[in-house]
Amino acid sequence: MSLGDLPAWMPGWCGERLRAEPVGVLFELRSISAVFGLRLADGRDVVVKTREDEGRAASCVAAQARLAARGFPCARPLTPVVDVGALAVHAEECRPGGELLRGDSPDVAERCAAVFARLMAELADVVVAPPLPNPRWARWDHTDSGLWPAIGFLDRRDRGAVPAYVVDTAERARRRMLAAADLPCVLGHADFEAQNLRWRDGQVWAVHDWDSLAWQPEAALVGAACGAFASASPPTLAPVESSAAFLAAYQKLRGRRFTAEEQEIAWAASLWPAAHNARWEALHGDPPVSCEAVRAQAAERLRRANA
Repeated sequence: MSLGDLPAWMPGWCGERLRAEPVGVLFELRSISAVFGLRLADGRDVVVKTREDEGRAASCVAAQARLAARGFPCARPLTPVVDVGALAVHAEECRPGGELLRGDSPDVAERCAAVFARLMAELADVVVAPPLPNPRWARWDHTDSGLWPAIGFLDRRDRGAVPAYVVDTAERARRRMLAAADLPCVLGHADFEAQNLRWRDGQVWAVHDWDSLAWQPEAALVGAACGAFASASPPTLAPVESSAAFLAAYQKLRGRRFTAEEQEIAWAASLWPAAHNARWEALHGDPPVSCEAVRAQAAERLRRANA
C-alpha cells in the first residue's frame, strides 16, 4: 500500500492530531476495523485504527490507556477516539515484535491464564462507561429476537447451512449463561486468542485488540478465554483438559475460587465463540475447523456447564 492509497482525510488528521503527516505506510490490516501502520515525518512509527462505532470505542481506548500507563504490555494510545464521518478513529504507538505462542497444551493454557489473570486484575479498578454492545462474537447477552445477535450480512445468508448440532450447542450454552442474571458484570478482554498476543524470551510482550473489551460476568469472560486462547487462524476450540487447566490457573492466580455456578457459566461461555465461528464457517463455506471442534467437544463442555 502506498501513501496515495490512504483515506483522503488521514494525512491531515495525522498532521492535526499527531503533529506530523505520514511519509510511509508500514502495513495495512482489515477485519472488523481497518488498521494502518504509518511512519510519520518526524520519524515516529504509529498505528491508526478506524472502525464503524457502536458507541464502544471511546471506553475501550480509555481502558487501554490506563493499562499502558501502568506498564501493562500493550500499545499506548496517542489520541482519544475522534469521529471522522461515520468512523471512530484513534492512534496508538507502534509496538512491533514478539512471537506467537503456539500450541494448546495445558502448559500453554497456564501461561496464557497468567496473562489473563494479570489483565483482569489491572482492569478491575478501571472505571469507564461499559463498552456496549459487546463484540458480536461474544454477544450471547443480546436482546435481539432469535438465538444469534442481529448481524445483517450473516443473517442474509442461508441459515439452513448451519449444522443442527451447532445451533443446539449455542442454544443450550446461551440459556445457561442467561440464567445467571445475578452475577455482576466486569470489564474484560473478549478476544483473548493466541493471534492477539506476542511473546519475547518467555514473557508476554504485547496484548493487542483492545477494541474487543466487553462488559460481562467474570466467569463468562474467563470461560470464553479458556476456550479461545490457542486460536490463531482459523480459530478453533482448545482441548477440554487445557481449558480446565486455564480455569484452574486463573482462579489460583486471582486468589478466588469460582462458585459452582460460576464454574458452570465458564464452561458454557467456552462454547459460545466456537459456536459463532462454526456458524461463520458454515455460512461462508469455509473449512469446518470450529464446526468439528464443537461436534467433538460440545457434549462434555455442556455437561460441565450443567446445560
